[in-house]
Amino acid sequence: MLLKNILLLFTLCFTFILEAQHTISGNLSPAEDYKWLIAYKLNPDHQNYIADTAVENGAFSLSIPANATTGMYRLVYAVPQEEFYFDLIYNGKENIVLSFDSQKGLFFISSKENSIYTKYFKEVHELEKQIVQFYSDRNKDRTVIKALFKKLATVQESYETQSAGTICGHFISANSPYIPAGFVDVETYMQQKKQHYFDALDFQDTMILGSGFLTDKVVNYVFTALPHQQLSIEEKEVIMKNNVKDLARVLENASSTNKVQLFNSLWTQASNNNYNNLADDIYGNYLKSLAIENNKTDILNNIETHNRLRFGSKAPEISWNEGSSIKKLTNLSGAKNYVVVFWSSTCSHCLQQLPELHKRIKDISGVKTLAIGLEDDDETWKKESAKLPAFIHGIALGKWESPYTTLYDIHQTPTYYILDSEKRIVANPENYEEVVKFLKEDK
Repeated sequence: MLLKNILLLFTLCFTFILEAQHTISGNLSPAEDYKWLIAYKLNPDHQNYIADTAVENGAFSLSIPANATTGMYRLVYAVPQEEFYFDLIYNGKENIVLSFDSQKGLFFISSKENSIYTKYFKEVHELEKQIVQFYSDRNKDRTVIKALFKKLATVQESYETQSAGTICGHFISANSPYIPAGFVDVETYMQQKKQHYFDALDFQDTMILGSGFLTDKVVNYVFTALPHQQLSIEEKEVIMKNNVKDLARVLENASSTNKVQLFNSLWTQASNNNYNNLADDIYGNYLKSLAIENNKTDILNNIETHNRLRFGSKAPEISWNEGSSIKKLTNLSGAKNYVVVFWSSTCSHCLQQLPELHKRIKDISGVKTLAIGLEDDDETWKKESAKLPAFIHGIALGKWESPYTTLYDIHQTPTYYILDSEKRIVANPENYEEVVKFLKEDK
């Protein structure tokens, strides 16, 4: 009898464990673009690895451990991981079946909570788009805008009720938009929307902190809370700087670990959109001190590398021996453009590309090419560089230990940079064909 009871208990426990485990499965399209998938749990200041799986013919199935915590999850499908991912909610109560298309986005086939989440944001965004369109069209019919405001309020209330007690409820409540009680003109609407943008957001809510939702919310505030009129880039940057200043006040009581992530996202967005003055303001006035405080050397190194090599920056100095004299990049003169190529005489790609570049660049006037060999020794380099007499040659011993690999952020050979007559970086082509194309178009 005792043995029977033990077996029954074991069976019940085993069944419970099986029931507690859930899966995230689905299809990714186009199928040939996906080989693997990794799931991470997003936390306020870091992300935890949860599981991974191969993707076969676009299909995948991730088994989530029974002890995995609930919250917002990130599914990464390529590198760099900060670019190729999508987020979803895992509540530990349901299996999730989804479909992801790189062009059409994410669709949930089975997941009540994720369906509520996505439907809510789709409906709210559509209504807010109609409100913006109303003001853009200078519509005079006040009944139209009042009806839109009323519908937006109804949608918000309905989804807050549906999502009460769920994980997605945190995000739906935090997204509660500004809704005027009646008609307001466009200037008042934009001003009040901006003023109340963060009213419903709790920066102490651990479910929200670290999520893509919070990052998107912050980025949208800085880059879209702008006057309803045409502005130059310079005018936009002035307003965006003020938006960052306002955001800093809103984030005053948030933890420094969260702030460093958010300001880094803002810097990345500014840099990607070539708002260089704004990016420098974010880094110098907010992000740098936060990154130092939190020992985020990766962020510091990434930004310093970007700033050193971004278009418009003077190229870092390069020096090499030529006989008994030392030559420098800054001392080169007489060209409209300078091509700097880091290569290696033992690199098969280099031995294929550099002779082609040497041949095709001869017909382009006003160009000088500086070829720096990243080498272990000079034996092979002397032989191969002699085949390219039109280039200016220098050697950097130590190969991948050479200081130029860090200075110029070199991860492969050949690596190309194109400079203008003042030695400012104007292009970073992927291959010699792009070098030739840029130089011909720059004529």
